Amino acid sequence: MGQTRPTSGFHAKNIAGSNVDWLVSALDAQEANDGVRRLRSWAYDAVAARPGERAVDIGCGTGSQTRALATAVTADGEALGIEPNPGLRAVAEERSAAAGVKARFADGDALALALPDASVDVVWCERVLQHLLEPQQAVDEMARVLRPGGRVVLLDTDWATTILHPGDPDTIAALTSGALTAAANPHAGRKLLGQLSAAGLTVDDRGSQALMQDHTTVTWPLIRMLAESALRRELITEEQRDRLYADLTEAAEHGALHMSVTMFGVAAHRPE
Repeated sequence: MGQTRPTSGFHAKNIAGSNVDWLVSALDAQEANDGVRRLRSWAYDAVAARPGERAVDIGCGTGSQTRALATAVTADGEALGIEPNPGLRAVAEERSAAAGVKARFADGDALALALPDASVDVVWCERVLQHLLEPQQAVDEMARVLRPGGRVVLLDTDWATTILHPGDPDTIAALTSGALTAAANPHAGRKLLGQLSAAGLTVDDRGSQALMQDHTTVTWPLIRMLAESALRRELITEEQRDRLYADLTEAAEHGALHMSVTMFGVAAHRPE
């Protein structure tokens, strides 16, 4: 997928069986998010994959979107999922076989796609650029492999849009700053427009969705990860952490918890 930050779950040194299990669980949870589903629906309409076309899903994970593209291009076309994590790639292959969907999966690097110039009709790339230290190089590669008239859709998160409520503002700021340090490219969402334009592509449409968590339940693994990170960096005290936990617990009990981050999408095409 290209060079990622060492803390990324997609970094080569972090690819292990247990980590793959965690990644699959996280990706499956995202599949169920209403905001993700709505943004993907917009993206399908924007990219408009058609029967007989060749579609490529870069950083395909468990292959859910590769399968959707395979259905759109039909047996007359081709859907290829590129995924450098062998564990995720195996899951993608197993799920596609179980679903009876004709899709192919391969190892690959977003920064150096093993595809000829002007050989692809549709490129889908979702939540990949946030993990890359050289995202523009990846977008340039997508532009290279697109045929004239070919379409691309990029979907990615902007971690600076993270909102957590209620809680002391200083404590919340300390936690949300942790989300910015975890990603190699934390402002990926807001950069999509400029990166596609810089690659010589014409922007056709834009979309966004706030990915909201359940307002009655605290996502404790994520909250504790961010809070403990802030505590280790001495941005908050144990008292502030515990106070925040109490505030979030009370809010959830009353159905008043808000936790969200915004994901953006941009659709573009290669000029004829």
